Amino acid sequence: MPASKQPHNPPFPPAEAIAALRARLQGVAAAEVVKRYLPDRQKRGGSARVILGEIRRDLIQYARVRGRDDLAEVVTVSATKGSKGLPQLNHVIEMLRALPEPPPLIGDEVDRWLPAPVARVLKIQGINTLADLTVRLPRSRTWWKAVPGLGETLARKVEAFFAANPELTERARALVQIEQSGDVVPLERQLPRQHLDGSAGRNRAPANTCVLAADNDMQAIQAWLALHEAPATQRAYRKEAERVLLWAVVQLGKPLSSITTEEAIAYRAFLRDPAPRARWVGPRRRRSDPDWRPFTRPLTPRSTAYALTVVRNLFGWLVDQRYLMANPFSGVKVRGADKARKLDISHAFTDGEWSLVRTIANDLEVRHGWEDEAAHRARFLLDFSYSTGLRPGELVSLTLGQIELDSGGDWWVNVIGKGAKEGKVALPPLGLSALGRYLDRRGVTMEPQRWETSVPVVATLKGEEAISPTRLWAIMHRTFETVAAACESLQRPQEALAAKLRKASPHWMRHTHASHALSKGADLMSVRDNLRHASIATTSIYLRADEVKRARQMGEVFG
Repeated sequence: MPASKQPHNPPFPPAEAIAALRARLQGVAAAEVVKRYLPDRQKRGGSARVILGEIRRDLIQYARVRGRDDLAEVVTVSATKGSKGLPQLNHVIEMLRALPEPPPLIGDEVDRWLPAPVARVLKIQGINTLADLTVRLPRSRTWWKAVPGLGETLARKVEAFFAANPELTERARALVQIEQSGDVVPLERQLPRQHLDGSAGRNRAPANTCVLAADNDMQAIQAWLALHEAPATQRAYRKEAERVLLWAVVQLGKPLSSITTEEAIAYRAFLRDPAPRARWVGPRRRRSDPDWRPFTRPLTPRSTAYALTVVRNLFGWLVDQRYLMANPFSGVKVRGADKARKLDISHAFTDGEWSLVRTIANDLEVRHGWEDEAAHRARFLLDFSYSTGLRPGELVSLTLGQIELDSGGDWWVNVIGKGAKEGKVALPPLGLSALGRYLDRRGVTMEPQRWETSVPVVATLKGEEAISPTRLWAIMHRTFETVAAACESLQRPQEALAAKLRKASPHWMRHTHASHALSKGADLMSVRDNLRHASIATTSIYLRADEVKRARQMGEVFG
């Protein structure tokens, strides 16, 4: 069966198919396996390897539909281990047999639950999800006539599915009340109707025991967010809160305070693969933009674990306040998230690369059409972030009141870093001169005693308001893209650097700062203190760049 025709929610493979997989791992030739266990499939055509591959893919999909990506991975890996992979496969098979059938969710795509011929016709007509199917079609005995190519026979299969899952129709119709132009909207614009707002959620504790004044889920979330004063923390927690709230209301068609443990497990799988993609995933946009989406990409295991930790803490706090009776996210873990995170030192520019970047950036307004003020701000961001190693969030929240000239004539930047920890970062001459030029363009003196302490260090082009992290990302992305294009048009095109620039983010400046500081002789302890790493081992990773250089040089001498 071609991959495009495979069922999205396949049944558990029959006994003879499982026996065939086991025999193949034990070393029996593929052709012999199919002949012995799957003669009917052999008659339908296709090579033995293709037939066995289809069975394995069905087993993998069976696991993924039930939110067990970890078991799907074991099935994949076991196929490469021969007989050594058989115990793993047997264990996974028994676990998969015991898994309950997952309930269909209103936001699921139609090809997950309906036969392939039905799903194919529906998608041609733009009916992609179960919600689309129930909300958009007319309510009549011959509703299927509105869908060219479906016909009465296939329509009966659709009706049988909804008859077996009556709650879907109610949930889908409820979604009509959500903003029709785009039902996935930022937290501040969410206005779910009363039956979705959590005022009568199934997990709500008795109102007379609750110590919150909140009447619904949105108010409860806002109370939780108000606990956190650091802007970066608020933004990070708001992102996870709005994701899970949207998922509950839009994908499940139920209030946040009605989520069950099984649905919390399903949310873990959703974070790894937010679907349908058109609804949930998109490029970075302002929160006011109609094309804003909660995700820019599926989450990695580490990011998934972080998201679930935040949501678990939210629900735990709501339990403590007696707003909820239980925490459905308690105990939901992520496989592979506990692996030690390695800093990728390739996310930094070499000395030569950085020199070329800065040379090209000096001509942004002359050769590349940038406005004067935008070009000056871009160069300031490059030099100041490179010379200080500040995190992007620290940079956009920085004010002039946090810059200090001590009695010895040294300049410092006082920051509030991760975990609301106070830190002190050296401001070297490169960063200081960049700051002086940038402030001069804005008509601000470099005399600290005359500063208004609340003025942001990085400001909008018109006015003195601070820029957002999203805006910082956009500015740096435009800068890197401009430099990348210039690198490709040089007499000797620098295509490798251009590709690197197009992958770069503002955080690369911090990595570049650390790598260059150590390579040019800065003490390891000083660099650690400036970066505010909790462990010297983290800072030591940047020394790896010198090791690579040393190994290459020794190889050239003694090769």
